[in-house]
Amino acid sequence: MVRTLFYYLMGTLIGVALVALFFNLNPNGLQALKAQGVKAVAVADRNAESGDEAVTRSRRNAITRSVGEASPAVVGINVIAVREYRYRSPFYLDPFFRQMFPDQVYRKHVENLGSGFIISPDGYVLTNQHVVEEATKVVVTKTSGEKFDADIIGADRDNDLALLKINGQNLPYIRFGNSDEVIIGEWAIAIGNPFGLFSIHSQPTVTVGVVSAVDRDFERNEEGRLYQDMIQTDAAINRGNSGGPLINSIGELIGMNTMIFTEGGGSIGLGFAIPSNKLKTLVEELKVSGSIDRDFWTGLHVQDLNRVIAMSLRLPDLKGVVITDIDPGSPSQKAGLEPTDVIVSVNGKAVSNTAEIDQVLKNIDLRVGDKIRLTVLRGGKKIESTVKLEKKG
Repeated sequence: MVRTLFYYLMGTLIGVALVALFFNLNPNGLQALKAQGVKAVAVADRNAESGDEAVTRSRRNAITRSVGEASPAVVGINVIAVREYRYRSPFYLDPFFRQMFPDQVYRKHVENLGSGFIISPDGYVLTNQHVVEEATKVVVTKTSGEKFDADIIGADRDNDLALLKINGQNLPYIRFGNSDEVIIGEWAIAIGNPFGLFSIHSQPTVTVGVVSAVDRDFERNEEGRLYQDMIQTDAAINRGNSGGPLINSIGELIGMNTMIFTEGGGSIGLGFAIPSNKLKTLVEELKVSGSIDRDFWTGLHVQDLNRVIAMSLRLPDLKGVVITDIDPGSPSQKAGLEPTDVIVSVNGKAVSNTAEIDQVLKNIDLRVGDKIRLTVLRGGKKIESTVKLEKKG
């Protein structure tokens, strides 16, 4: 044991002596060793820096790239509008005094705000019609802070769409995607101007969610608008987001943020957007005529079936609606339809009552000149008929 310890100490002393002798005979050796250590530290530092860069690169994902591509085309919209207000007469229930003290009507300038997005390098801008309704002045603000007076080229109240134009060239614009190919569950990115924040620093607000559902239809609301084929998303949409774009993870437009379901005025994850394919079609019509011509008629008069009518016409069930009258010279008369014909389907979709017929005819995608296909029962046989929608005379 003592001998082993002696050999260990002697070996250590000899090693130290050899190292000292080396550096005495070669003074550059110490400097080389120090330089090697510094180099090792530098390499470690560079590795750490490259690691930080890798982390930074990993944060730039599909969503950040899409936002970076689309954001320059997003605009804030400020509107001055004239609204009419009415004070009801305190004698509105009394016919005599109501004539002496009628309701008071006055007009007031109000400010409204919303979102929009540029769709062409020459300055066409899309937003919701309710954002610019009754506007006397519309100002569009880009993310660069530039402000433009905008002209309203056309509007479609039913679809809640307005087409604006600003003077500019080589402007950034959003690429249209194919909303028919939207996948439920894919990323959905809403960009806009909630609560007027855009006006403070010309920077749009971004919220992210997924496509929750597609083809959502809603009855006409109290303002008379009819929302059909809507894309549902849980990306947060709040007041001021109206008219802003809903894009996918590759920066393509898939819809226009338009409406929400809410309990307290804020987002609860139920937002709805007009599909991009519908927007694209409507834009071309608005550029040409400034409006969408839906002032058509069919000349049909119908009512629901009941047991008495079904028995008299020898029908197997109560599915369908019976034609009670047809206006002379109407599209329906030209199509060969007759009273007592029973309509069982329209454009291949079965109908059971007048409400379903009305829903088809109120479809906001129908135009003057379009054709609808009717399947009717006449004398126990099915007959196909095509009605061309004509403008009301």
